[in-house]
Amino acid sequence: MTPVRAYVFSYGTLQMPRVQRELFGRLVKMADDTLPGYETVAIEIDHPDVIEFSGSATHLGLVPGAATARIAGKLLHVTQADFPALDAYEGDEYRRIEVTLESGTRAWVYVKA
Repeated sequence: MTPVRAYVFSYGTLQMPRVQRELFGRLVKMADDTLPGYETVAIEIDHPDVIEFSGSATHLGLVPGAATARIAGKLLHVTQADFPALDAYEGDEYRRIEVTLESGTRAWVYVKA
């Protein structure tokens, strides 16, 4: 059975090879893209595993911004089966929403909870 493809927009640690290997057991295909209408804020993470994988206790979170705001990042090609690991990694500090990127692609993104 072929895995159901999904897309996640990453503006931070999900782009890191070490994090991808820990979460997915593989590196995933990525492409440049941009998310309009959001800005970043700093979020302090207290999950030891996440800090170990990413190398930092301070991560970025997205919040709605001005219409002219834009966040550059990567479109990650994942599968539906990857979401439990992604959701656990992002923790209570984030929630997953679906957005439309500048490319027109619909993708999931983790924003500040």
